[in-house]
Amino acid sequence: MADSYDVIVLGSGPGGYVAAIRASQLGLKTAIVERELLGGICLNWGCIPTKALLRSAEVLHQMKHAKAYGLSADNVAADIEAVVARSRGVAKQLNQGVTFLMKKNKVTVHMGQGKLTAPGKLEVTSADGKVEEITAKHIIIATGARARELPKAKSDGKRVWTYRHAMTPSELPSKLLVIGSGAIGIEFASFYNDMGSDVTVVEMLDRIVPVEDAEVSAFLEKALKKQGLTIHSSTSVTIDEVGEGSVKATLKSKDGKETTGEYSHVIVAIGIVPNLENIGLEELKIEPDKRFHIKADPYGRTNVPGVWAIGDCVDGPWLAHKASHEGVTAAEAIAQELGNTEVHPHPLDRGNIPGCTYCHPQIASVGLTEAKAKEAGYELKVGNFPFIGNGKAIALGEPEGFIKTVFDAKTGELLGAHMIGAEVTELIQGYIVGKTLETTEAELIQSVFPHPTLSEMMHESVLAAYGRAIHI
Repeated sequence: MADSYDVIVLGSGPGGYVAAIRASQLGLKTAIVERELLGGICLNWGCIPTKALLRSAEVLHQMKHAKAYGLSADNVAADIEAVVARSRGVAKQLNQGVTFLMKKNKVTVHMGQGKLTAPGKLEVTSADGKVEEITAKHIIIATGARARELPKAKSDGKRVWTYRHAMTPSELPSKLLVIGSGAIGIEFASFYNDMGSDVTVVEMLDRIVPVEDAEVSAFLEKALKKQGLTIHSSTSVTIDEVGEGSVKATLKSKDGKETTGEYSHVIVAIGIVPNLENIGLEELKIEPDKRFHIKADPYGRTNVPGVWAIGDCVDGPWLAHKASHEGVTAAEAIAQELGNTEVHPHPLDRGNIPGCTYCHPQIASVGLTEAKAKEAGYELKVGNFPFIGNGKAIALGEPEGFIKTVFDAKTGELLGAHMIGAEVTELIQGYIVGKTLETTEAELIQSVFPHPTLSEMMHESVLAAYGRAIHI
């Protein structure tokens, strides 16, 4: 007889395992199905291990510039094997942590490839070929996504890499080509540049990190070029030849000019593809959206009753924290449908999801860019405060960057915040809480920010939008 549950979650990434925990907290009998590693891509091959790599690069960068702090550090060098080993150790620790959380929350784990065979039914095929059927009143699809590949130059793990290969290199690239300048591409470009590689970044659109505010993009490009990176925007790439020891590629600029180069390695970071093959979507007639992700409402419901979808397999932004939030929302909506009158799920507000890029300098943002706010018809008040005006930033030796805030001039609503500089990925949360609470400039101006901190720049940026900045 098949095991039966209230909720089965297909996929154990940051959306799936969080959904399972929340469902169990709400008293629902819950199972999770995972084909590879608990924690999914984020914990094992994405967000966390890449941050471990970037931390090593950051320490190396500081050691190389020790003289600026009155210190000396001679013969500084990177051991790429040791750096990778540390990163993999961090990933392993967190994978074990998720395993513990499943046991603690009494979530049953089924390891294997899951496939929906009917509403409320899943077939799980283990690595040794054993097949079991499990059933549930509700199923949450949280199968995530994988790297999109170039059609004429598939990744081989030797010369052409996706993010997974870039996290476990067998050698340090001497000359690296990074295709795509979103968060993944720029983070790896920053990492390998700090580690000593000659790095070139190519972006098809007219500026790097194109989803960010234009001023942030321009500042980052200038900073990265100063660090030694080569950057080509409005440029397409053709991989001409992948050899044993190198890759030949042609870069074509917007004006039609072509240049051919030879690189030791190529990282392809041109987006993602949802993992939706062979999980039973066609049999159940689950509808896709225009971008071929699963179509789901703000609570995660698909067009098939009892089947839900969250995370990277639905509409973006494709971020781990967005997936986790969707997981909680879906679990609470399911509990409500099953009769829990004490839970009140709220639909996801996509305009209040932060984006963070952990290059050097860091980038963080939430809400509308200045350009998007203008396109939406708002009359604006915009504040901008530089790191060079902040005592803590100068003391840290990190005086480069700025914080920009965008307000509705009529109501004082905070429409967006955009930052570049040291530790801004930690600072952005203050504005997110403010936006969630529907804070206006009045509350932000009246808030007391501690001194000396980087957070004072958040206050000054708001003051600047209203002509009241103190330190510029």
